[in-house]
Amino acid sequence: MLSLQNAGKRFGPRVLFLEANWLIQNHEKTALVGANGAGKTTLMKVLAGLETLDYGTGQQTRGMSIGYLPQEGLRLTGRTVFEECLTVFDEIREMEREIERLSGEMAELDHESAEYEAVAERYSTLQERFHALDGYALDAQVGAVLTGLGFGKEDWPRLTDEFSGGWQMRIALAKLLLAKPNLLLLDEPTNHLDLETRNWLEDYLKNYPFGYILISHDRYFLDVTIDRTVEIWNKQLTIYQGNFTKYLKQKDVRRSQLEAAYRNQRERIEHLEAFISRFRYQATKAKQVQSRIKELEKIERIEVPEEEPVIHFKFPQPPPSGRIVVEAENLGKDYGTKRIFANARFTIERGDRVALVGVNGAGKSTLIRLLSGTEGPTAGTVKLGHNVVAEYFAQDQYKVLDPEARMLDDISRAALRVPEVELRSLLGCFLFSGDDVLKPLGVLSGGERNRYALARILVSPSNFLLLDEPTNHLDMRAKDVLLDALAAFSGTVVFVSHDRYFIDRLATRVLEVENGAITAYEGNYEDHLRKKESLAASIDSKQDFSARAVGAKDVSPALQRGESEIVPMHAEPRGDGAGLPVLQKPTAPGDGPNTIVIEGGYEAANGASREKRRLNPIKQKQMQDRCAFLEEEIPRVEASIAHTEQQLSVYVSAAESQRLTTLAEELRAQLAALTAEWEELMVQLG
Repeated sequence: MLSLQNAGKRFGPRVLFLEANWLIQNHEKTALVGANGAGKTTLMKVLAGLETLDYGTGQQTRGMSIGYLPQEGLRLTGRTVFEECLTVFDEIREMEREIERLSGEMAELDHESAEYEAVAERYSTLQERFHALDGYALDAQVGAVLTGLGFGKEDWPRLTDEFSGGWQMRIALAKLLLAKPNLLLLDEPTNHLDLETRNWLEDYLKNYPFGYILISHDRYFLDVTIDRTVEIWNKQLTIYQGNFTKYLKQKDVRRSQLEAAYRNQRERIEHLEAFISRFRYQATKAKQVQSRIKELEKIERIEVPEEEPVIHFKFPQPPPSGRIVVEAENLGKDYGTKRIFANARFTIERGDRVALVGVNGAGKSTLIRLLSGTEGPTAGTVKLGHNVVAEYFAQDQYKVLDPEARMLDDISRAALRVPEVELRSLLGCFLFSGDDVLKPLGVLSGGERNRYALARILVSPSNFLLLDEPTNHLDMRAKDVLLDALAAFSGTVVFVSHDRYFIDRLATRVLEVENGAITAYEGNYEDHLRKKESLAASIDSKQDFSARAVGAKDVSPALQRGESEIVPMHAEPRGDGAGLPVLQKPTAPGDGPNTIVIEGGYEAANGASREKRRLNPIKQKQMQDRCAFLEEEIPRVEASIAHTEQQLSVYVSAAESQRLTTLAEELRAQLAALTAEWEELMVQLG
């Protein structure tokens, strides 16, 4: 358990937060949020013990372990990746060496001697502890975490010195996850992770046995990994129950309440001031005037901090292209002896918003360079359609900028029809404000120049945008501006992003680059995952059915070789909307085996649709009444939890903290039971 009491912190002359009270308990999964510069990273360093408070105190339970992952700056050298991760278990490995040494001593000592008895007792104690710490599975633990974070087995014996900054941060994250501290502090842990690795980290954190605090600009990642949100706002720490989406809703309500209280207070102050001004010099009203002056002095003024203005930016719409924007035929790319993909065929049409997905190194950036024409294919062709003008945003786009040009002058030349005030607003959204817009581009960091390069593309887009990692270096506000602008864009977009929320909101199609093939899916990333899982289940079912029904000798050559074979399947949708997606081979001319198009539609399980089980009307009414009760009771329990948590945030005594902690746990258990019952009833009611 870690707590802050009346805590305050300054950054130079600026106050970040004051009178903050925060009780961090075991197993809590928390997001730390706030505007840029609010003090999130500073507070994280305070919790990690790397910085001190300027006011108030902080306390932690004796023996509590804390692990901190900064945004950047870590550098590991001198060991292989696997050895570096094993250093987390130095104590356990030393224990293993002592067990081996004691085993040797026991073999040489007289079994009847007192010395043997002492050694045997020590050996037994260590063995028991070694087993409890799962000491025999250390290599397996390291391998599982490294694999989850994207390190292939060929990477394990490589020196850490060989890896770039992003991969260095992955190694540091792997060490923290293996160490399993009581409290994990992760500052932007997804910055250097691809989509598949983020998915793995989400699952890992969901099952993490202790608590953690996250700072992240990835909404989806926060939504699925946290159960409370702590916001630094208005120089205060405010605790919200629930994930990030629930926090946003609660914040709107809280701000509305604050604004209402502010208006009421202003009305009271104006009324008091008017009375004082009117009767100040009337002797008969002197007592009433003095009373109101004292009341006015005692009023603690409510402040409503200004919210960052919401920027709604619209692209200048480009001239339309033909219906077909890109046609790829037999497309292949090799780098020396390494094949990236081969025999790929796909078409992109006007208005498509295509997300390229796949693990790091699969070939997403390679494909987007082929589409942009900055790199040529090894085999096949990429053909742009009529009146298609492509514009490519690379991960290192900043390298093509003029370092001598001032930012505002440069973007003004690119956007002759956009007023300067709109350009300043757009740059402000991308974290360039005030005198920043007058700086030469050459003095900016690589990340800052990439942010600017993206803003520059927005003001004069072509009708075919190719964006490689446009969401890197952007906070949520800038991502929202980019997302809204691209969603309203009349042209065609192909993009690579590791932000799940961004992809789900924007993509209308997905191209997956995997194992040397390119697979097209209709819909967003969520649809892609669902259809891919159904595809895998369908293939497994077909292989099992073929082997059992016709015997191995009748199985197709592809299946005998252990390869997947996709055959046409046709069925009408079931009435209840459930079932498996229909898998169809490409029907366009020249479609080949390495491109699979997954269409909509359903296949009925066991060849027939299942009717919903009909409920007895009396039983159904009872269940509906119970549901209605639960829907009222669950918010009441949630409110009780929130109230208890608020009381816990103010330290009174150890006994009171223990009582409130027990009460909170009981309420959470009650909430879980009520929620589970409600979900079960909803399933039965259909």
